[in-house]
Amino acid sequence: MSDGVYLMVVSPHPDDCEFGISGTAARLAKEGKETVYVICTNGDKGTDDRTLTSEKLAAIREKEQLAAAKIIGVKKTVFLKYPDQQLEDCNDFRMDLCREIMRYKPQVVATTDPNRKYVWHRDHRICGIVTMDAVFPYSRGFLAYPQLGKEGLEPHKVKEMWFWGSEDVNLRLDISSTIETKFKALDCHKTQFKFNDEMRNRMKDFARMNAKGESFEFAEAFHRVELRP
Repeated sequence: MSDGVYLMVVSPHPDDCEFGISGTAARLAKEGKETVYVICTNGDKGTDDRTLTSEKLAAIREKEQLAAAKIIGVKKTVFLKYPDQQLEDCNDFRMDLCREIMRYKPQVVATTDPNRKYVWHRDHRICGIVTMDAVFPYSRGFLAYPQLGKEGLEPHKVKEMWFWGSEDVNLRLDISSTIETKFKALDCHKTQFKFNDEMRNRMKDFARMNAKGESFEFAEAFHRVELRP
């Protein structure tokens, strides 16, 4: 992996990456730019179906995520398998993310915006915070986690971060050619929702709103941060 990938997506749960950035990831795949998914939790709490145990749900959601990633064109999906609703801003989680950053050497890391006000899933907030810290400064130096050096991993400097779910959008990326691919990937997450016409139309309206002021019809929107060399 010495050449690195273009994009690493750090997602709190299975399906969050499909909502936040899968249209962009699919377009990048068409352009020959590789994306890696890092799924932080196993999603073992996300159901109202009382016939499912946490263990069964986690196994199903992993299969759903792999099916969705295949549709998008994501060639590698990493599952960290932390329990759903239990992400913490802790050393182990931060080091796990640094390991994947050093392993895949992405130019861009995308994740949830931790600064969204009021109602926001706690896992999303923690995921965004810890990902930011892993990108800067922890994965950039060899002394933060010397044990990763013993695994043969070298420090890596990410060039940009993209945050989805942001209230401060400064980047709108065209997904007009891949919005249907995004919808097909979302339809894989059958334990979470029924992707019906109502949901399709609602998401089209949202993607159209994200593209307001641009020359294209549909977009995914982010807050973009450029990192110093």
